Amino acid sequence: MREQSKLGNDLGFGVKPTVNDQPIMNRDGSTNIKRKGLPVIRNADTYNSLITMSWSKFLFLILVAYLAINTLFAYLYMLIGIEHLNGVVPGAWLNNFFDAFFFSAQTISTVGYGHISPKGFITSLLAAIESMLGLLSFALATGLLYGRFSRPSAKIMYSENMVIAPFEDGEALMFRLANYRSNQLIEIEAQVLFSMNVNENGNVFRKYWPLNLERNKISILTLSWTVVHPINSESPLWELTTADLKENKAEFIIFLKAFDDTFSQTVHSRTSYSYERVVWKAKFKSAIETDSNGILTLDMGAISDYELLTH
Repeated sequence: MREQSKLGNDLGFGVKPTVNDQPIMNRDGSTNIKRKGLPVIRNADTYNSLITMSWSKFLFLILVAYLAINTLFAYLYMLIGIEHLNGVVPGAWLNNFFDAFFFSAQTISTVGYGHISPKGFITSLLAAIESMLGLLSFALATGLLYGRFSRPSAKIMYSENMVIAPFEDGEALMFRLANYRSNQLIEIEAQVLFSMNVNENGNVFRKYWPLNLERNKISILTLSWTVVHPINSESPLWELTTADLKENKAEFIIFLKAFDDTFSQTVHSRTSYSYERVVWKAKFKSAIETDSNGILTLDMGAISDYELLTH
């Protein structure tokens, strides 16, 4: 069964062998691939980067841009001359700079407290340009915020490890997942790809096999879901050992697709498990219990809990 992949040798990740234990896909679902030869400024990629970057990076970028623009305009007002700003008493350079900086902040936001106002054509022109820039900048920031909040995405919590546990009359590869959010995900479908280096006639290639699952779809994800791949004679994992997985840099790539009832759109999630995250002769502990009123309760903190088997 390991001679041919049912879907072909290249599933979009290439057939180059994995070296230095570098995963094909990272745990957060991003592909571990470098790209070069691209222009420094990529307009088509800017929006995607701003939408998909972490909230901490996005807010930091907004703050830096806001401070940079106000600092630039403060220097321009100082260059024209602080005496062209009504309400500012010429004095120490730093004090005057802060006066110009906060006047810039009032102008770019169109707040305009009135304590300081421009005097003369050049200063008024610069303030008008800054006001227009402020309107455009805040409109852009608002659009990006809306795009980030309105972009449908799945927040899936995966178990830290896979386990090879007893299943029916044999064994099975298992991992567990749950919906981190309180929204409803329906028609959830999972796909698991097994990948490892294969030596054929002295040439090392990367090959991929889709794993048959005991169940690849559920109707609704309200509790946790343990995804199971039975290890039998038809499985690519048949008769493989932990040493085989390590030697051939094995990796398990997970694709999840679901329909988000809140956004009424299809959402996706991805993750990956390296051979180091496969625990042999173990089983997951129960993460579901019943409270005093008979209501099922899912302990999200126990999604990754497992126990080793002694027999």
